[in-house]
Amino acid sequence: MAFQFIAVGASLGGLKALTTVLGGLQKDFPLPIAVVQHRSHEDSESLASLLGTRTQLPVVEVDDKETIREGHVYICPSNYHLAVEGNYFALSADAPVLCARPSIDVLFESAAESFRDSVIGVLLTGMSKDGTAGLKRIKEVGGYAVVQDPFAAEGQVMPQAAIDSVAVDKILPLEDIACFLATLCAGQRTEV
Repeated sequence: MAFQFIAVGASLGGLKALTTVLGGLQKDFPLPIAVVQHRSHEDSESLASLLGTRTQLPVVEVDDKETIREGHVYICPSNYHLAVEGNYFALSADAPVLCARPSIDVLFESAAESFRDSVIGVLLTGMSKDGTAGLKRIKEVGGYAVVQDPFAAEGQVMPQAAIDSVAVDKILPLEDIACFLATLCAGQRTEV
């Protein structure tokens, strides 16, 4: 299967989790990666800047209508939903979903619609059920689902809710996710 896109969601404990996963990817990692991290409304570009110092990949905070490029990490800005629309991103200030804006479900569901069976959803630590419905949609369209092992997650609720509701493909310790993604996508070059 040729994957084209990775959607990642995290909440409580997400900074450490994202640093571990993104920091473990090499600079030639071929796929675009979109990240939704639950965070405060006041938090601006600091997450993208911080993660940019911890990975070899270019990290940017998404602008509305930004074109998706391979090998880049796209961080959703605080207080917006991030959706995938074909080969670009869209931001919206629609109502929170499960009390969250940005919503992991919005990212996952839109990525599933745009990339179908060539999307990988990665759900990390958190204390809500956001991400479960979106991961289920990714699986319904033939995509691939990876979930952090809840027993070692700072926030166990989010990964456990997904495991309880979705036929996930892989449950992995945080430290193994980057290597697994690299192996899964080895040698791929995609045109988005």
